Amino acid sequence: MRFRAKVVDVGCIEQFTRVVSTISKMTQLCVLRLTADHMYFILNDKVAKGGIWCELTASNFFDEYRMEGLSEESNEIYLEVTPEDIVRAMKTAQNAKAVKLKLTKKFSPCLTFDIELPSRTGHSRNVVHDVPVNVIPKSLWSEYSEPKVPDFDVSICMPPLKSLRNVVERMKNLGSYLELSANQNGEMRLRVESDQVTISTHFKELEIPEWINEGSETQNQGRGPDQMVGAKVDIRRFLQFLAGQQLNPPKIICNIVNNRLIHFFLLQEDISLQYSMPIIQ
Repeated sequence: MRFRAKVVDVGCIEQFTRVVSTISKMTQLCVLRLTADHMYFILNDKVAKGGIWCELTASNFFDEYRMEGLSEESNEIYLEVTPEDIVRAMKTAQNAKAVKLKLTKKFSPCLTFDIELPSRTGHSRNVVHDVPVNVIPKSLWSEYSEPKVPDFDVSICMPPLKSLRNVVERMKNLGSYLELSANQNGEMRLRVESDQVTISTHFKELEIPEWINEGSETQNQGRGPDQMVGAKVDIRRFLQFLAGQQLNPPKIICNIVNNRLIHFFLLQEDISLQYSMPIIQ
C-alpha cells in the first residue's frame, strides 16, 4: 500500500485544516478511507457517538495525489486515526509553502506530514510530523460503507449557525437534554425542560430542501405539514456539534425520524459531511 499527496495552495491548506478540525470536535477517533480520487473521514459508532461520513474530492484539495491500495481489485486504504493529531500537525502549516502527506512505516504505520515553511535566509525549513495510524484489515471494510439517507419524517434547513449557537448556549444551563423538532411548514423548535422551568425557542420560514418537492424521501404517515416531529438529544453534544462547524457551510439540512434519529447533512461545494446524532429515549 502506498499513499502520497501534496498541497501547495494556501486556501486549500486552510480548508483542509478546517475540515479536520471540525471532525476532531465531533469524535476522538475515526477511520480515514483513501481511494483513487477521494478521501473520507468515517465514524460508524451510531449508538454511542453517532455516525460521521465526510467526503472530500482529492482534486479539489491536492495538487498531487497518488494512491495504491491493498490490491488492484481492492484499490483502497483504511486507516484508524486520531483527528486531533492531524490538527496539531496542520497548525504548523498556516504559512507553509507546501504540505506533503505520505503513508510511512516507522515505529508503527504513520501518516507523515512534511511541511515546507518559508525562510528569510532563502533556505527551506521543513517540519515533519508522524501521526500514528492503525491499518484496518479488508475483512472490516464493510463496516465503513456510506450511510443511507434515512426515510425521514421531516427535512428542513437549519437556521443560521450563529443564532443557533447563541440560543443553545443559554439553554445548556437549564437542563441536560434538548428536544429538537420541526415540521414541513418551515418551522423549527428547540425546547428544554426542567423541574422548575420549560423554555422553547421557535424559528419560522425556514427553507425546505428541494428533494421534498419530489415526494420520495419522506414518510408522512398521515401527518399534516404543520405537525411537529422531533427527538431529544444531549444538549452539550448538540452544542459541541454547532461550535465545531468551522467550515461555515451555506446550508445545513436537518432530517428527523420521529423519536429515533436526527441526521445532519452539511452541503458545501467541495465537501459533503453527514452526521447522525445519538438521541435520548
